[in-house]
Amino acid sequence: MQRDKLLSTLHFHFIVVIFGFTAVLGALISISAIPLVWYRMTLATAGLGVVLYFTKQSFRITKTIAWVAFVSGVLIALHWISFFGAVKVSNVSITLSVLSSGAFVTSLLEPIFYRRKVIGYEVLFGLLVILGLALVLGTSTTHLLGFLYAGISTLLAVFFTLLNGKYVSQTNPYVLSFYELLVGSLVVTVVLACQGSFTLSFFTLSQLDLFWLCILAFVCTSYAFVVSIVVMRHLSPYSIMLGINMEPVYGIALAYAVFGEKEAMPPSFYIGVSCILIAVVANGMLKLMRRKNNKKATA
Repeated sequence: MQRDKLLSTLHFHFIVVIFGFTAVLGALISISAIPLVWYRMTLATAGLGVVLYFTKQSFRITKTIAWVAFVSGVLIALHWISFFGAVKVSNVSITLSVLSSGAFVTSLLEPIFYRRKVIGYEVLFGLLVILGLALVLGTSTTHLLGFLYAGISTLLAVFFTLLNGKYVSQTNPYVLSFYELLVGSLVVTVVLACQGSFTLSFFTLSQLDLFWLCILAFVCTSYAFVVSIVVMRHLSPYSIMLGINMEPVYGIALAYAVFGEKEAMPPSFYIGVSCILIAVVANGMLKLMRRKNNKKATA
């Protein structure tokens, strides 16, 4: 069990690096947020469906899981639309940093959702993350719309994580991911159809955009999305959301490597990100100490 948790934690942090690169891809791809999400989810659904078919996985799910897939699919579609919207109107660094508030929101909602006691240090670290977020927000008022989009994206991500964490053990996570991506793709399809967006120009992409979209769909979505759900079997939603707070660190580093001075921010921004990093490391250390003490107590 301990080994499963360790491997899941390491694997999840690798996935968080990929998530950080997702924001970079959102900035590199020239199309707007909603079409970008449509291509991402449609291609990822098709890719995952092919894998499931050739590995002879059953596509059958219960009514309960069908409802979970439907609600989660809507949540993740709206999360990605607001996420890439934030990247487009501000930048990668601002968007990823605002997502760090997810730990604080989760620390308040997880006890209600799972009917357990509030853990004091989870709230404390969540507040430390909020302090870091305040420092990030204080860097500039020109990114206010990006803050708003990223804040909405964060709330949607928290609800998605809580919902999946509760039901993931009841079904095949790969099949659940397939249906969530399928529902999300259909939701975005309806939105674009209502806007009359499916024109010839919509399907005319540059070779570079198509290349980045394939990376986004198959590596950052089909692979990373499924694994992020699989590890929920061994990690709590709070641990997952706090781990996701490393996404700004990884993503900002990647963004600076790709875009250079365009992503440079004032010193207070990096102090805020450091607060987030301290919360992540301290949470991990405390959880490890608690596990060791519990083992000694039961020995």
